[in-house]
Amino acid sequence: MAKPSCLLYLSATFCLLSVVSVSLAAPTTESSVYSAFLQCFTRLTNSSTQVSNIVIPRTNPSFPTVLQDYIRNSRFNTTSAPKPLIIVTPLQKSHVQGSVICAKSIRVQIKIRSGGHDYEGVSYVSDEPFIILDMFNLRSISVDIENEVAVVQAGATLGELYYRIWEKSKVHGFPAGVCPTVGVGGHLSGGGYGNMLRKYGLSVDYVIDAEIVDVNGRILNRKSMGEDLFWAIRGGGGASFGVILSYTVKLVPVPETVTFFRVEKALEQNATDLVVQWQQVAPNTDDRLFMRLLLQPVSSNVVKGKKTVRASVVALFLGGANELVSILQKEFPLLGLKKENCTEVSWIESVIWWNDDEAFKNGAKPEILLDRNLNSGGFLKRKSDYVQKPISKDGLEWIWKKMIALGKVGFVFNPYGGKMSQIPSGATPFPHRAGNLFKMQYSVNWEDPSASAAQSFINQARRLYSYMTPFVSKSPRSAFLNYRDLDIGVNDFGANSYQEGVVYGAKYFNNNFDRLVKIKTVVDPDNFFRNEQSIPVLPGKA
Repeated sequence: MAKPSCLLYLSATFCLLSVVSVSLAAPTTESSVYSAFLQCFTRLTNSSTQVSNIVIPRTNPSFPTVLQDYIRNSRFNTTSAPKPLIIVTPLQKSHVQGSVICAKSIRVQIKIRSGGHDYEGVSYVSDEPFIILDMFNLRSISVDIENEVAVVQAGATLGELYYRIWEKSKVHGFPAGVCPTVGVGGHLSGGGYGNMLRKYGLSVDYVIDAEIVDVNGRILNRKSMGEDLFWAIRGGGGASFGVILSYTVKLVPVPETVTFFRVEKALEQNATDLVVQWQQVAPNTDDRLFMRLLLQPVSSNVVKGKKTVRASVVALFLGGANELVSILQKEFPLLGLKKENCTEVSWIESVIWWNDDEAFKNGAKPEILLDRNLNSGGFLKRKSDYVQKPISKDGLEWIWKKMIALGKVGFVFNPYGGKMSQIPSGATPFPHRAGNLFKMQYSVNWEDPSASAAQSFINQARRLYSYMTPFVSKSPRSAFLNYRDLDIGVNDFGANSYQEGVVYGAKYFNNNFDRLVKIKTVVDPDNFFRNEQSIPVLPGKA
C-alpha cells in the first residue's frame, strides 16, 4: 500500500505536530478536552475563520441546534441520549485534517456525520466520550457533463447531487437512493442503492476516485491511498478507515421520458397471489424496470374492524408507458397494470415523486431537492434480510398472520437481478449480488416519544425478524450495512474485538470481511477510527 510523504499535509508544521501530538496526555474533564482540542486545532489549521464558529462545545448556545439538525432518528434526539463533548463543523479540508490529528492527540473518539441517516445514530451517539465531525458544510458538487463525471463532497446530499446533474443535463443521472436528504459520504461508503440498481447496479460501482483523510491527517486520493483502501471505502463503510472528503463518480444516461406507477391491493383483492407472482417477475424482468413491493398491516376497507395486509407495487421504468404496460401485461398479469395507472415524466420529476408524491402532485419543482429538512427526524427502527428462494403462498399466508398480530411492522422488498447479478461479489466490499432475489427491509415508525413505546415497536420488529428466519439467507444470515442494525452484534474493542467483529461483519460483508480487516490493520493499526460496528484490526495488532 502506498505511503505518501508529509508533502501531502498542509505544511511541514502539520507533519511535525501530527507526530508530536500523539504523545500528549489525554485530558480528563469536558473543559480540558475542549481546551486541549481548541489549542491543537488552532495551531494546526491557522484558520482565518473564527475557530469558535467551527469548534462548538456544549456551552455554546448553537450546540443544541447544530446537534439536532442532522439527527434523523428521534430515538436519539432525547435529553438522555449521550451528547458529544464538541461538534466540529469544518469549512475546508484542513479543518478535517486538524480534527483528526487533534482528536487522536487527546485520545478522544471521533464520530463522522454526513447526513445523519444512519438508522442507529452511530454517527452522533456513543457511550464513551466523543467528538462529532459534522461534514455538512463540505458540500460542493462539480459536474462535468462532457466527461460524464461529478466530484461531490461528503457533506452534500443526494438531492443536491441530483439537482446539480439536472442543471447541466436532462439525460444524465446517478444510481443512488430515493431519499434526497441522505448524505453522500455515508451512502456511498456503505454501498448505496436506489431504483436504478437493476439497470446500473450500486452507487459504488460508479465511484472512480475519492479523497480521504487518513489516521495521520494525510489527504489521499485513489493513486496515493492504493487500490486496497480504495476498494474498502466503496462499500466497507468509510468511517472505519478515515474521513471521506469527496467521491468522483461516473454519471449514467437516463432517457428523456421515464414512467412510474403505484398499484395497491389488499389480501381481499388477491394480494397473496400477486406477491407470489411478484417474486417470479420483479428480479427477472427487463432490467430497466424496478418494482419495489411495500407490505403493511392496515385496517380493512372491506370488513369493518378487521386488519389486513396491503401490498403496494411502486415502480420506475426507464422508458415509456406503452412499452411498460406491454411488458407487464405479459409477465405480471395479476398486477392488472393499465396505461392510466402510469405517469410519464422526466427523470428528475420521478426523483421528486419517489420522495414525496404529494409534493409532486402539488407541482413541486426540482429545487425542492435542495431542501435539507433540518431537525425533521421521526421515531423509527429498521432491520434487513436477503431472500434467495421464493417464499411460498403458504409461507406468505403465515407471515401475514404474524404481521397482523404484531400490528405495525411492515416490509419493503427491493428486487435484484439485472446488473446486480453480473457484478462479482468481491468487486466491492458489498457482497450481496448474484443469488439474491430481493433485499428485505423491516420498517416501523411511531410518534409516541416515550421509552416504553420505543421498546414496544422495536420488539415488534425483532419478533418479525425472528419469524422470518426460515425464509431468508443463511450461513450467514446477511444484512445491509446502510440499514444499520445494532441488534446483529456490536464491538466493545476489548480482547475479543476480532471475534465480536466477525459476528456482524460476516453478515454485512460475507466473504469480504477478512479482506476489510487486513486493510484496516494496515491503514489504522491502533483502531482510532471505530464505532459500534466498525471493522476491527487483526488480533494482537491494536
